[in-house]
Amino acid sequence: MSSTVTARAATFAQVLRRVFRLAAPYFRSEEKWRARAMLLGIVTLNLLYVYVAVLGNQWYGRFYDALQNKDAAIFWREVGVFGWIAFFNIAVQVLKFYVTQLLQLRWRSWMTRDYLTRWMAERTFYHLELARYANNDGHAPDNPDQRIQEDMQLFTDYTMTLSMGLLNAVVTLASFVGILWTLSGSFSFSMGGSTYQIAGAMVWLAVAYCVVGTVITHFIGRPLIGINFRQQRYEADFRHHLVRVREYSEAIALDKGEKVEHGQLDLRFGSVLRNYLQLIKQQKNLITFTSFFGQAAVIFPFIVSAPRFFSGAIHLGQLMQITSAFGKVQDSLSWFVDNYDRVAVWRATTDRLTSFDDAMRAHARQSMPMARDAAPELRTDDLWVALPNGTALLDGAALAVKPGDSVLLQGPSGSGKSTLFRSFAGIWPFARGHVKVPDDAMFMPQRPYVPDGKLRDALTYPNPAANFSDDQLRQALNDALLPDLASRLDDSDAWSQKLSGGEQQRLAIARVLLKKPAWLFADEITSALDAQAEGVLYKRLAATVQAAGGAMVSIAHRAAVGDFHNQRWTLVPQPEGTQGTTGGARYRLDTSAVQPAAA
Repeated sequence: MSSTVTARAATFAQVLRRVFRLAAPYFRSEEKWRARAMLLGIVTLNLLYVYVAVLGNQWYGRFYDALQNKDAAIFWREVGVFGWIAFFNIAVQVLKFYVTQLLQLRWRSWMTRDYLTRWMAERTFYHLELARYANNDGHAPDNPDQRIQEDMQLFTDYTMTLSMGLLNAVVTLASFVGILWTLSGSFSFSMGGSTYQIAGAMVWLAVAYCVVGTVITHFIGRPLIGINFRQQRYEADFRHHLVRVREYSEAIALDKGEKVEHGQLDLRFGSVLRNYLQLIKQQKNLITFTSFFGQAAVIFPFIVSAPRFFSGAIHLGQLMQITSAFGKVQDSLSWFVDNYDRVAVWRATTDRLTSFDDAMRAHARQSMPMARDAAPELRTDDLWVALPNGTALLDGAALAVKPGDSVLLQGPSGSGKSTLFRSFAGIWPFARGHVKVPDDAMFMPQRPYVPDGKLRDALTYPNPAANFSDDQLRQALNDALLPDLASRLDDSDAWSQKLSGGEQQRLAIARVLLKKPAWLFADEITSALDAQAEGVLYKRLAATVQAAGGAMVSIAHRAAVGDFHNQRWTLVPQPEGTQGTTGGARYRLDTSAVQPAAA
């Protein structure tokens, strides 16, 4: 039993440390003085709110005594006093609400910007997604969008609400326990021929009542923490798949994959519903008990105080004061009972944010195992490239590309051609060795990213459109065989949905022709184009890099692309049983045939 209590205390301490770690940075940030001042103001307003409650308790005694004594003068005077107490109470509550909401807004704003900065820094967003699929990292955070957008709102809201509610409960308990102790008198009983008296009996009854209620509530509601955690994850997974269906709507429609996607959506939504049903059942059990607990607390002080009232030991005003004070003490001691479901959501949200924060901190502490420097040419030394699961693709690769070269990289599908490019770019975390790449290099992925918004912004991405004139933008579109878009620079649209796959590839090529990089790394950038368009655009790309004194490295399966390159690198599968000669890698890179790549 003692070990269980110790474990739970340790768990509670861990939760508090996690909350402090998430909350403290804002109150130490550049906004710390404003944040601390607002927090102090909220604490002060909570103290004033409790003070008003104490005034209200005293008013109960005078008001109900006036009713019992049929004293009209005091009655009407107390009605006027009630007006002032009510006005003060309303003013405090409104101001407390406003300042609390304002602090939550500023806190969430700062926290969201901080997490966005860290998530987008050093390609963390990319590496965390890769980690989810690595066999050696099964605990990578899922759905970072949901954690940044929803969990932060819940965390700041619940942290403020629950912490100020707990503070209010503690101060209320300290303020009213003395009142209740004084008013409740002592409780006498006989046992074994002796008479015993318990001073402040109502206080002890309130404590016993709430302790029992808290213990029962904890055992009933404890599963809510895990259920709420899973509910947030299932909701995020369902929303994520809905977004994917929208993004790939054309491909799904062409493949007639509606039934499959509908089934996948039903599967994810089924998880949402099943978990939510568990949540409902658990909440039903909790609400059943807490409702009984709350209703019994209404009549309990009257039952206990009634004998003293009917015996004439206390007046009606004192009875109402006792009832009011008991209610305040009971509410304070029952804070955990009344807020257990919110605490469960808050705990689950804290765990999700903490795991996300841990993942970003771990990534920040890690250094890329591959060294990458700037140089006038591409050169690799002892390059080792692997898949996220640790399977080696290449080992000990020593490559060189000089200005004026044009290299075509080929090999079987899945052999790691794109992965090698990612290693050149310095974004692949599962690579070791040394890579030197010119600064003026531009990498083009298989599937270009086309942001929504104005066409001019999509064309110049990620550079500001203001860096280029309209004539330059139109010329780039015309050169990329997109003359119909040249007059639509200021049109706003979802271009990734509006443009075909070939048009998106030509838009990406227009970016190259606009920015004129000296070095170009192109990964299947014309796979959706016809042969004639491919030939025209490759000639223009080759001319662009040659004019800038650089080189071009391409990945392509079509033999005709070889006409625009003077070297070919081929990823050759290692025969079974001979992979040990290359450190266990699946492929070796054949660069011995340095000759023009014929069609």
